[in-house]
Amino acid sequence: MAGRKIITICQWGGEFEADKDGSLLYRGGDAHAIDIDDQMKFNEFKMEVAEMFNCSISTMSIKYFLPGNRKTLITISNDKDLKRMIKFHGDSVTADIYVMTEEIVPLEVSNMPASRSSRTTLSEAVVPVDAPLDMKDDMVDDTTYPDVSLGLPLDVVDDTTHVDVDTQITMPTVISPVPLSISNEEKHMKAAQQWQNTITGVGQRFSGVHEFREALRKFAIAHQFAFRYKKNDSHRVTVKCKAEGCPWRIHASRLSTTQLICIKKMNANHTCEGAVVTTGYQATRSWVASIIMEKLKVFPNYKPKDIVNDIKQEYGIQLNYFQAWRGKEIAKEQLQGSYKEAYGQLPFFCEKIMETNPGSFATFTTKEDSSFHRLFVSFHASLYGFQQGCRPLLFLDSISLKSKYQGTLFAATAADGDDIVFPVAFSVVDAETDDNWHWFLLQVKSTLPTSRPITFVADRKKGLRESIAEIFPGSFHGYCLRYLTEQLMKDLKGQFSHEVKRLMVEDFFAAAYAPRHESFQRCLESIKSISLEAYNWLIQSEPMNWANAFFQGARYNHMTSNFGELFYSWASEAHELPITQMVEVIRGKIMELFYTRRTNSLQWITRLTPSMEEKLEKESAKVRPLQVLLSGGNTFEVRGDTIEVVDIDHWDCSCKGWQLTGLPCCHAIAVIGCIGRSPYDYCSRYFTTESYRLTYSESVHPIPNVDRPMEKDSSLVTVTVTPPPTRRPPGRPTTKRFGSQEVVKRQLQCSRCKGVGHNKSTCK
Repeated sequence: MAGRKIITICQWGGEFEADKDGSLLYRGGDAHAIDIDDQMKFNEFKMEVAEMFNCSISTMSIKYFLPGNRKTLITISNDKDLKRMIKFHGDSVTADIYVMTEEIVPLEVSNMPASRSSRTTLSEAVVPVDAPLDMKDDMVDDTTYPDVSLGLPLDVVDDTTHVDVDTQITMPTVISPVPLSISNEEKHMKAAQQWQNTITGVGQRFSGVHEFREALRKFAIAHQFAFRYKKNDSHRVTVKCKAEGCPWRIHASRLSTTQLICIKKMNANHTCEGAVVTTGYQATRSWVASIIMEKLKVFPNYKPKDIVNDIKQEYGIQLNYFQAWRGKEIAKEQLQGSYKEAYGQLPFFCEKIMETNPGSFATFTTKEDSSFHRLFVSFHASLYGFQQGCRPLLFLDSISLKSKYQGTLFAATAADGDDIVFPVAFSVVDAETDDNWHWFLLQVKSTLPTSRPITFVADRKKGLRESIAEIFPGSFHGYCLRYLTEQLMKDLKGQFSHEVKRLMVEDFFAAAYAPRHESFQRCLESIKSISLEAYNWLIQSEPMNWANAFFQGARYNHMTSNFGELFYSWASEAHELPITQMVEVIRGKIMELFYTRRTNSLQWITRLTPSMEEKLEKESAKVRPLQVLLSGGNTFEVRGDTIEVVDIDHWDCSCKGWQLTGLPCCHAIAVIGCIGRSPYDYCSRYFTTESYRLTYSESVHPIPNVDRPMEKDSSLVTVTVTPPPTRRPPGRPTTKRFGSQEVVKRQLQCSRCKGVGHNKSTCK
């Protein structure tokens, strides 16, 4: 299978220049194009680049920018990095690559003191300070902004409150030698070299204290020094070198009548040994978040362990797992928005849903302390489609959310004419309780003013059973076989092998699908021969709510409530987002689903939907050996392997296949052919292409400005919604799987006595 291809524009020999906004521009040099794909190895790519520019592989490094970010260069050093670069540029045809060589460079004149990596100091170049900073020995590290590595001798300027404003202190010109060889540590620090000039000297101004701290931190990382705060508040920051006895100092304070922060005093002399600092205290959580932001946009599943490796490789800083995890959490919140603020936006969000999608329902409730309790959403397109084109059949199920404040998603889904999941309504609640299920069903009832009796397929838990009977009188509740099976296996006592349990489950499902009493009883007798306990359990589990032979409603052979797997997969993709964004993701998925299915159905030329057309053809193929006998009126006898009676007027066959599926069985089709009618005239209207198109005839509309805060003049501004008190517990979240899954766990089997329930070491 061919991999993704991209054209790399390899550039060499030019120089980077910093723009006003901090972005880097590449000037001059040569450029060549190379075709690569995700199957190419990094060494192959590097050799081809080296051959193209006639340079040495050992002194060459390859870098690139993330799409949309011209401030941070990313180094490619192995196959994984190369593949990641191709993925980052997946939407582009080309990618710019910058080839750099680690050679001796000419000496250059700089007004900045030498970096720590050059191991030089500028004691002779520092202007004496008339009023030195008052630094005390009993200095305590700042808790908000931890120690950061710095490596730069700095000049000193007196605070403007103590010196004449006309006095100007200038730095002498310094020749800064460049090392002839580059260590492994310095190779790792290449990504941080762009920060070497984030602090340029005395008089430099910043928009605020936060900007100054960030510049200081980046400057420290680039020059590999650690510092600690002596003073650190909203209008002044005083910092000294962390190495004991080192005179390096910097002081910045607010310019009077402004919010600007200006560097006032600087002592650029370092007398410490200057050991390279690479431990994680150099990097705050906010700094880690700013570094990984762009990658996290492209790879939402960016793992903390990968963050640790990438930061070490690019910046030479060793983080621990918790620092990487916290940085990722901050970056996610900056990208996705605050979880707490999302709850506060719920009034505005619900208002927008009903404004942009007239006829939709969006409502929420809070507890007495204003904390979030429940949210219900149902779009007009879904309600209209269910009433016009779907069978009166609803599936109720839930999925646990893994967001910061946990919660549970309730969903009511239906089956469209092609027997595919159709979203009707959903709700986010603080916990799965009987009271919340009752509230959810009340909302469903209010949005579906239908006189048709509805069949529900759901768990048989007490709260659901009572709520369905109370809120939807005359409707039917079919128990979900999956939940029944899980409960049966849990309640069974005694030693049963995995194979025996599998046979019991097969007989149980056969009993549930059996259309007639006789076949149902045969299956139960088979279970009884294995376990009387299992037989009694099933008899007491109300077969009239799960067995086709007794069920009075129309569930169309849908026996489990997890029919809406597609819907739950959407929730699984978005359940870690803030609540408003999670709902917005689901809304977008529903909007896309309606458009896609409506468009696809326009190509259909059959009278029934494709899946129903296929089922009807399979039944029609069974007609040939059947013999039809007229017994009087509209009742017919059909002989084949069995003798069945068909009532053509009441759409009834004694095999029960017609009633259970809504499509004529082979016996009915044989009779229909004898009387010169078309089988299509005896199919449920819900299975026609016309009905399917009516189901998806309405559209779900976008919701603009979903993240906009509520305006002051809004009528809902007085409604306050705070996060629920529940918080995500420590440890890995549990996963609730949907769809077919093995409900019988394998038991231990002894290799010595072949018994079950123990192994060889515990065999007696």
